[in-house]
Amino acid sequence: MITYVKGLLTEIKDESIVVEVGGLGYEIVCGNPFEFQQEENEDIHVHTYQHVREDSIQLYGFKYPEQKSLFMKVISVSGIGPKSGIAIIGTVNVHGFVAAVEQEDEKYLTQFPGVGKKTARQIILDLKGKLDDIAYVEKPGESAGANATKLARESNHLQDAMEALQALGYSDTEIRAVTPTLQQDQEAETDALIRKALQLLVKN
Repeated sequence: MITYVKGLLTEIKDESIVVEVGGLGYEIVCGNPFEFQQEENEDIHVHTYQHVREDSIQLYGFKYPEQKSLFMKVISVSGIGPKSGIAIIGTVNVHGFVAAVEQEDEKYLTQFPGVGKKTARQIILDLKGKLDDIAYVEKPGESAGANATKLARESNHLQDAMEALQALGYSDTEIRAVTPTLQQDQEAETDALIRKALQLLVKN
């Protein structure tokens, strides 16, 4: 099992990155390859999951260990495979996802590709109470429920902003390129995130 890859980031594609290690180029599928755009042509450390099937071997990559940990939890849910799991990781705020599971927020979970109400309910049944090692949602002086609601709301602001950008005609590739920057401002309202995204898209 290949648990991580360290090497030179030589290429960023729409759905993957290429990391050169010892003269070999490893293509690694990522939920949002543009998370790595600031490190192109530099040495990077990518956390990976190796998925082996009879007809293929695929590497899935993550910038942060908590993303990989959440991915491993998500694909343990019946009906969710690596492709669906990596799609979720590409757009999700880890803390927001954990908060949604703890709050049993099916509406939040059904926003992801391939996740209907039945799968959302299965995610909650399988993962509720089992994600504390990834993201603990309670803060001092704030109840777990209140904090979970706050985190889920912040993540929904980001999702609403992304949907607004799609409605304005921006492609998934363009939106994913600015998502990492938007995720850094987790407390921003939807309108503020849209304005920030438009500023970044104009620059690009």
